[in-house]
Amino acid sequence: MTGNQARLPVAIVAGLHADARRAAVEEILRTVPGSIALHHDLTSAADSAVHRTARDAHGLLSSGDAPLVNDCACCALREDLVPELLRLAHEDRHRLAVVELWDSVEPQAMAGVIAAAGAPLALTGVATAVDPALALPYLSNGDDLADVGLAAAPTDQRTVADTFARQLEYPTVLAVAEDGSAAESADDGDHALLTQLTPGARPVRVGDGRLGVALLEGFDVEAAAARLHPACALLPQECDEHGVSTVVWRRARPFHPQRLYAALEDLTCAAARSRGRFWLADRPDTLLSWDAAGGALCVESAGPWLAALPDAAWEMVPAERRVAATLDWHPEHGDRCQYLTFTSPGLDRDGLQAVLDSCLLTDDEYAAGRDRWKQLPHAFDGLLDPVT
Repeated sequence: MTGNQARLPVAIVAGLHADARRAAVEEILRTVPGSIALHHDLTSAADSAVHRTARDAHGLLSSGDAPLVNDCACCALREDLVPELLRLAHEDRHRLAVVELWDSVEPQAMAGVIAAAGAPLALTGVATAVDPALALPYLSNGDDLADVGLAAAPTDQRTVADTFARQLEYPTVLAVAEDGSAAESADDGDHALLTQLTPGARPVRVGDGRLGVALLEGFDVEAAAARLHPACALLPQECDEHGVSTVVWRRARPFHPQRLYAALEDLTCAAARSRGRFWLADRPDTLLSWDAAGGALCVESAGPWLAALPDAAWEMVPAERRVAATLDWHPEHGDRCQYLTFTSPGLDRDGLQAVLDSCLLTDDEYAAGRDRWKQLPHAFDGLLDPVT
């Protein structure tokens, strides 16, 4: 490498829609001279190895195997990826290295690995490739990845739906591949669903020749993480278009834990995708995250609300979260709030809001104060404090 070359641009292309992902990568190789694509195929992990290939616009350049690490194919990918990218950087022959992730590998983890490597690697773009006609079927698929042959490790307990949702919501570019028999059936509703779910991503149509340029524009890993953090996530906005709706439900009053718990199944199944943050009356200092797709819900603690922290601790909190808290600040509750979004075709807007409102504390319960709130039934203990 010459002393004047500061970096090798690296772009990530992810996606469960393998045909769309391959089409996106082929376009980049074809339209960005000097680009090369690395792909680690995890389907061969059963043979104790991960198969790696490197190719350019003219075809296969090299191939090899990376041994499993701790019996984990995804771990092998992490261990092998950066050395391969560094080798390409030192060759000083490539304008762009494209990391084509295997089907169920999520871009956030790999983006962190590449960004942490530092110079001479520079992460310049992250895209997820998607076939619009398949978006709703994948988002509604509650099958375990292991059951459909897409698990990235023996301990992988993710589902198709939640993996697909995270692949959609992390990148800044959505590579929309509309070629092929399935894409011919995509309608305005399919595109509306993608648009509403991905407020942080710019759609780029595969075939227009603009994808490679879009992936050279730069990528901020810290900003991307902030877009997904429950405390300051960039959530879908209120919308109703082509039969697809997004309901944004915001309230200041806490949930009654028992009533909310009883309504979880109805709320989880009310929309193809829902997420956000909320608080329970019996846990007033805990910020809780809501993440649902494919008929399954994940509720987790995301730490304390800022209002529950001493003032001195605010300096240790990322600026994005402080700004989000300031915008939501309530004179009594601080940043504690209910902020949930639901996106789906055929959404029952009025029915959904009625169920959510019925789960809040009543006027009398609210007036009783925090000491009484903490004595309410701790209905979420099994989800938030599981016995080990």
